[in-house]
Amino acid sequence: MAIAALGREDTFINTMSPFDKRRDYSSGELLESDVAEDPFTQFRRWFDVADANEHIVEAGAMTVATATSDGMPSARVVLLRNVDTGFVFFSNYASRKGAELETNPHAAIVFHWAPLEQQVRIEGDVTLLSDKESDAYFASRPHKSRLGALISKQSTVIDSAEVLRSQLDELEKQYPEDAVVPRPDNWGGYRVTPRTVEFWQGRSSRLHDRLRYRRDGDAWMLERLAP
Repeated sequence: MAIAALGREDTFINTMSPFDKRRDYSSGELLESDVAEDPFTQFRRWFDVADANEHIVEAGAMTVATATSDGMPSARVVLLRNVDTGFVFFSNYASRKGAELETNPHAAIVFHWAPLEQQVRIEGDVTLLSDKESDAYFASRPHKSRLGALISKQSTVIDSAEVLRSQLDELEKQYPEDAVVPRPDNWGGYRVTPRTVEFWQGRSSRLHDRLRYRRDGDAWMLERLAP
């Protein structure tokens, strides 16, 4: 706790830093006997609870970290759109993450659900979805989201937001609400096929529960990690 003097020697104010805040975690525990045999089933269990929680706005919001071929990392939040044999999201292939994934097709993902005191970490290999899969998802997007994908040269420098607004106005004339909007060649889906999936549950005294599924051939090994 920091104490600062104001003017007179006998006048003080408490100036505790927001970074000094502490809270203990006590909402749950994570035991080997309670989890599923595979990480996908376990993830869906946790995700369904997070998605139903009124205090979590976007349960599918996940931080995706990528890196250049020489190891310079970058991270951003995107939305999970499917879980099948991997974790699926969509993006512009020419974006910064797209360029990094092209040369270094590996990624790390983090879900953090603070009200549940839970976190999921995923590390794995990244592949592109098929054109058929990307076409199907693109067609399901809201009309203006499809138009936005046509406009945005993601991660590039632009002069102003008005440039995008003007381009959107033009595309709305070209593609009215009931028109078919073509998926851009540089836009589509990625699948992160995990090598490891770690489930983290906050516990008292910072003795958090960490259970990691690690792929071993065609099987999954379950390991407990020290907090």
